[in-house]
Parts: sequence; C-alpha cells; structure tokens
Amino acid sequence: MPTHPEVPPGRQGAPTRAKRHAALILAVCATLAATACSASGSPPASVTVSRSASAAPGTSAPVGTVPPAPSELLPGMPPPLDPHDLYAADRPNALSDAVKGFPSRIYVPNTLSDTVSVIDPTTYRVIGTFKVGHQPQHVVPSWDLKTLWVNNDLGNSLTPIDPATSAAGHPVTVHDPYNLYFTPDGRHAVVMASADRQLVFRDAHTMSVVKAVPAGCEGVNHADFSPDGRYFIVSCEFSGDLIKVDTARMEVIGRQKLPLRGAMPQDVKIAPDGRTWYVADMMANGVWILNGDTFSRPVLLTTGKGAHGLYVSRDSRRLYVSNRGEGSVSVLDFATGKLSATWRIPHGGSPDMGGVSADGKVLWLSGRYNSEVYAIDTVDGHLLARIPVGHGPHGLCVYPQPGRYSLGHTGVFR
Repeated sequence: MPTHPEVPPGRQGAPTRAKRHAALILAVCATLAATACSASGSPPASVTVSRSASAAPGTSAPVGTVPPAPSELLPGMPPPLDPHDLYAADRPNALSDAVKGFPSRIYVPNTLSDTVSVIDPTTYRVIGTFKVGHQPQHVVPSWDLKTLWVNNDLGNSLTPIDPATSAAGHPVTVHDPYNLYFTPDGRHAVVMASADRQLVFRDAHTMSVVKAVPAGCEGVNHADFSPDGRYFIVSCEFSGDLIKVDTARMEVIGRQKLPLRGAMPQDVKIAPDGRTWYVADMMANGVWILNGDTFSRPVLLTTGKGAHGLYVSRDSRRLYVSNRGEGSVSVLDFATGKLSATWRIPHGGSPDMGGVSADGKVLWLSGRYNSEVYAIDTVDGHLLARIPVGHGPHGLCVYPQPGRYSLGHTGVFR
C-alpha cells in the first residue's frame, strides 16, 4: 500500500508544484480520510455561459424542463435520443450495430506494469496481457466506437486496441495523454495533458494537434459535456479547480476553486436531467453538486473516504460512487439527491475507475492499490469476484457498452 494515496505511484508527470501541494495536504490532513481540512473563502467569480434557468443543486430538473432545441446543439452533434434523459441510449444491451460483433471484455491498464490485462467477464479470468507504453492510465473508446485507445501518459503515446480481436496496434505519438475525451460532434479528441497543464484539441482520427489550450490550473484529468454539447466542465486535481470550456471556440470560459482547502476533484458526471453535475473529490470524501449552466458554487454531499469514480446505472436512476480510500461504493438516487446504499468490499480494497456491464448487472472497478479488479452486483452490492491483475490498475474499460457514440474516458456514452 503506498504511503501517498493522493498522487498515484509513478505519477512522475505531475508538476513539482502539485507534489508540494499534495505534501501540504498530507501535513494538514494526515490521511485521505481527513475531512477536517477547513473550507477556504468564497471562490473567485466565474465567467459563465448560461443556457437556461437552474434546478437546485442535488435535485432533478423539474417536470417541464425545456430541453435544448436542435438549433441550439453543437453543429454536427447527434440530437439526444430522449431530451429528458441524457442516458436514454445506454439501456441494457442496447448495443450499436458498430459494436454488436465485439466480444465482451474488460480492459485493464496496469499503470505500474506498463501492460493491459484483458478479462473475460463470463469466467472472471484474465485471458491475455500485453505490453503498452509507459504508465498507461485509461482505456478510452473512440467517438465512433471502433477503437479503444490506451493512454500511455509518460510514454507520450496512444496504443490502439481492436475491440473485435483485443489486439494492440502501433502506438501513435501524443504528448502527455493522461486522459482522453471526444467532442460530441466527433470532430476532435481532447487530450487531458495533466503535466503540461493543457487541454489539447486534436483531430479525432489522425490525432494531429488543432489547438492547445492553457488550462490555467494544475492536474486536468476528468470531464463531461453539457446536453447541447456546447460546453464541458473539467476537474483539476492538483489545484482544486473546476474549469468550464466552450467546445466550439476551444476556450476556457469559466473557472472556480472548490470551497475546501486541499480539494482534489476527480471524476465528473452530469445527471440524466442535463443540469445537475457531480464531481468526485478524494480529499473532501464526497461529491460536489452544482448547476453546470450557471456554473454555480457547489455544495458537498459526503459519500466515503477517497471518492473517485462516478458511473450511471443503466436505468438512469442511480449514480455509483467508488470510494477508493475505504473500499466501498456509495449509491446515489438521482430523484432524491440522497444516498440510498453503501456497498463495502469484503476485507477492503481500493475501488477506482471502471464501468457498468452492458446488461447493467455488474459494476466493474479497478483496485488501484491492490493489483486487482472487482466485479460488484448492482442489485445488492455483493462482491462477485476479485481478479488479480498487474500493478497499479487504473482506468478500466468495460467493452462493448450500449450507446450511439463515445465522449471518452473509460466509457461515457450518449
């Protein structure tokens, strides 16, 4: 077990200032569980692009909420399947024709082993392991669903995987690809260049640079997109910021610091209502809730130690929150904005990133500090399997999954 859970082992790509910041957090808070860190003052005023009036943070949008009209969508973006539910295309086994022939597999990037393990979910066994570049962080489905990209952060490359065969292809040179997203119109890949403190827009097919955007914060890592695709919100784990980015203009249009000293935001997820946003924070031990349109000051909902990954259930009713610091998963009910259950992994663990099975019955998560993967039943939360893999498993990808196109990360589908 590493002594410094806030900055993953081997994350040499993090800036020196970030390391000093993390050390300060340890001195003040002692452990990941430290929620006694005092709140800072009010965050700086943020620049916003408001699309509509807001629902209160933590609640579902009211009945009668007006969805974005087709004319308001990012040009070239597929219109929502159901304007009242962003995840309507992600129903159980609703696989696109593009992926129906792919075998069901779990792809696990082992950050400290420089490998990817491939698991057969029907047998819970590793059926293959192959070498990739240095420090693979996430396995990311392409916008068109045809390719999986391994983000070799310190190897400065992306390794393509053919999901039809689970075979790796020739790496593509890309600098500092800690994480990877795709704009809703399918035109651009957005590389979260964490050490470079940039968002790098690239051609989604050739990966050639279109525009490098200074983030103005440290540790850009996770994001999600608005219903109309016109903006996305990004977390900055080392400086405790959230930034709002105009998709078409490729510009930062809003910025705010989370109202907790030492905040370290991680995964970002928008609710089915299209207004409420959730940001996991491993130092706040919970999720921040805010309105994305107004980019309002967030409020904190405590879940568990080391809150890290966020995943939506196949019926769009629940949000699964992996609490890496205590070996548990919190279940949030979107309708009430409250926690409905906490599932604990027997004998502990370090649940991190992952995804939900195509049928919605299993939540798959990497065990970041335990060299294992967890398969968790989504009905009652009992552990189905824990599977040994390489060292430092991180952004695990369940594939294929339902959805018409991918927005990136370990599988954000619409």
